[in-house]
Amino acid sequence: MNGRVVITGVGAITPLGNTAASLTDGWRDGVVGVKDGLGRSEQFDPLDFMTKKEVRRSDRFGQFAVASSQEAVAQAGWDHELPYEPGRVGTVVGTGIGGLQSLEEQEGILRERGNRFVSPLAVPLLMGNAASAAVAMSYGFHGQTFGVVSACAAGANAVGVGVRMIETGDADAAIVGGSEAAITGLAGAAFTRMGATSQIGISRPFDARRDGFIMGEGAGSLVLERPEAAESRGVEILGEVLGYGSTTDAHHLTAPEPTGTYSARAITLALEDAGLSPSDVDYVNAHGTSTPLNDPSETAAIKLALGDEAQRVPISSTKSATGHLLGASGAVETIATIAALREGVAPPTLGLEEPDEACDLDYVPLTAKPIERRENGNGDRGLIGITNSFGFGGHNVVLCLTA
Repeated sequence: MNGRVVITGVGAITPLGNTAASLTDGWRDGVVGVKDGLGRSEQFDPLDFMTKKEVRRSDRFGQFAVASSQEAVAQAGWDHELPYEPGRVGTVVGTGIGGLQSLEEQEGILRERGNRFVSPLAVPLLMGNAASAAVAMSYGFHGQTFGVVSACAAGANAVGVGVRMIETGDADAAIVGGSEAAITGLAGAAFTRMGATSQIGISRPFDARRDGFIMGEGAGSLVLERPEAAESRGVEILGEVLGYGSTTDAHHLTAPEPTGTYSARAITLALEDAGLSPSDVDYVNAHGTSTPLNDPSETAAIKLALGDEAQRVPISSTKSATGHLLGASGAVETIATIAALREGVAPPTLGLEEPDEACDLDYVPLTAKPIERRENGNGDRGLIGITNSFGFGGHNVVLCLTA
């Protein structure tokens, strides 16, 4: 990497609550946010974060992004006075589907009542870049602003793109993340017909009985900047993005490449970008969807990338607590990984009671465990982790982090 990029603020809206702490503390303590087979962000009320007018002018996925950004910006100390020229702050928010709720609602109005009753805001509500635009408008950020659409890898892609933006000098700082609100009739029916979602309503990654993922919703936001800028303001540095790797399976629109070859390559690229080796990895936050195909493929990828080191590293899945937040998951899981590294605790993979023979690594079943620091000659460095995000379309994104 060209210079260091650190994280100074995080914010999250998830089925575990409306703060980053509710996400990280809840998961570590074994709280499951899935109810009746869905990971809804039930505690979220947009009016706690936005005016009535702003709520009317945004889809739920945009509301999530704005809400999570408020927590991140406040923690970074940007809420009272922006420490940067606004044109030097970038905004990147990933999503898998975008404003699907608004699309379905407006399509229903069109069919039932006709053209005259369709909202003039229909397109701005549903477009995939609406969340990033809303966040930028909230703070007057005038740097590069756009959405990333790479299915369930989108949130992690947004973090990586934000890092590159700062590294190349296109921005001095960025707010990045992912947001999704796709618990709708169409999405539910489509994923069910695809056979991707759990029919028993339980997320239990790497368990022999897993039968699909749980639909979830929410958002995660992170503030990225240079460490010297944060230090000059006396702001706490929460963690650092050391490396970013991204590849594509080019295999199938929905199924992962079964040998894990290209997802393993993304892990390797992230470690190479960080200047690290497999022996440096202390923890892995798995994509861990609880689907029959993903979990063994990811296991194979981790083994390919880490070699013999794969057997000693604790690995756990945030989705066992939250369900699958689709395009938001990569950003949310980056926040969760940073917390795990800061605390030195690997949160549990919940629901993992009957390990699958094809998933034979240390997936931290049921109960959190300490992350043991690897004695590898790197001195007093912080713990190092990677977080995996793999998406429909064959997108593979891996971030290497430290805290």
